[in-house]
Amino acid sequence: MVENAILTVPGFEKVYKTLQTQVVLKGQSKSTLQNYIRRIAGISLHFGKLPEQIDDDDINQYLTSLALDPGRHREVISNIWYMACGTITV
Repeated sequence: MVENAILTVPGFEKVYKTLQTQVVLKGQSKSTLQNYIRRIAGISLHFGKLPEQIDDDDINQYLTSLALDPGRHREVISNIWYMACGTITV
C-alpha cells in the first residue's frame, strides 16, 4: 500500500520521509512508523492526494465508507482514533 501511494500520489515519498524522521526523532519504533504510514497511505490513495490536501469533509466521507463496510469495523475505529489524536504532523 505504501509503495503504491509513493508511485501514484505525487509528493507522497516526501510525506513518508518526513514521517520517518519524526518517528526516529521521537524514539518510536519501526512498527509505529509502519502503522502510521499505512494509515496515511490508505487515506491518500483513497483520495489521490496528499494528507494536507484532505479536508474535514473528505475525512468524514472516508470514515463513512469504511463504516458502511461491515468487514472493516475495526479499521474504522482505529482510523477515527488516529485522526482524532493527530500525533504526527506531515
